[in-house]
Amino acid sequence: MNLKLFFQAITKYFLGVFLVGILIFLPAGTFSYAKGWILMGVLFVPMLFAGIVMMVKNPDLLKRRLDVKEKQKDQSLVVKLSGLMFVAGFIVSGLGIRFDWYSFPETVSIVASVIFLVSYALYAEVLRENVYLSRTIEIQENQRVIDTGLYGIVRHPMYSVTLLLFLSIPLILGSVYAFFIFFLYPFIIVKRIKGEEKLLEKELEGYSSYMQKVKYRLIPFIW
Repeated sequence: MNLKLFFQAITKYFLGVFLVGILIFLPAGTFSYAKGWILMGVLFVPMLFAGIVMMVKNPDLLKRRLDVKEKQKDQSLVVKLSGLMFVAGFIVSGLGIRFDWYSFPETVSIVASVIFLVSYALYAEVLRENVYLSRTIEIQENQRVIDTGLYGIVRHPMYSVTLLLFLSIPLILGSVYAFFIFFLYPFIIVKRIKGEEKLLEKELEGYSSYMQKVKYRLIPFIW
């Protein structure tokens, strides 16, 4: 086992748990926020298991997934905007509990939790299909075009899955106002996809043909 990678992964994991917890429960002014705990569970329990599997079976993939230092200026801005979206969304959700703002019914939270977990399973499938995935836009050595499975439906299934995941988050938390904040994500990710495809088309052999074969980038029959 790569101990350096293990400690890097476990440190980032618990830091994420701590930061999300602070952003949700501190604005709420209470730990008695059941929907907040539900989100913490559906978010971090599968993440822990996924991290363990990658550590054992594909540590190189885990290393790439932990790398968040985006080198391209435009794409760095996209990452920062996404982070700002999360911070604002979590804080607004907590404030909604503190000040008793209008919230979604309990059934919405339950359905959204199921959608989130199904999306997590699809996320794992995308990672299984494409071992070249990283959190930064780059072309890796010996990288090839993946055109089977979910990649045969849309060109960027990882972003399709994160779209479901991220839009489910405010629904799980029950926050109407946070949902409007997270609804900015589709617009943010469109910019990232366009920038990524320019690089892939230019530098990844066979990607231009793949774009002709699979017409839709993010959502089948829409875009």
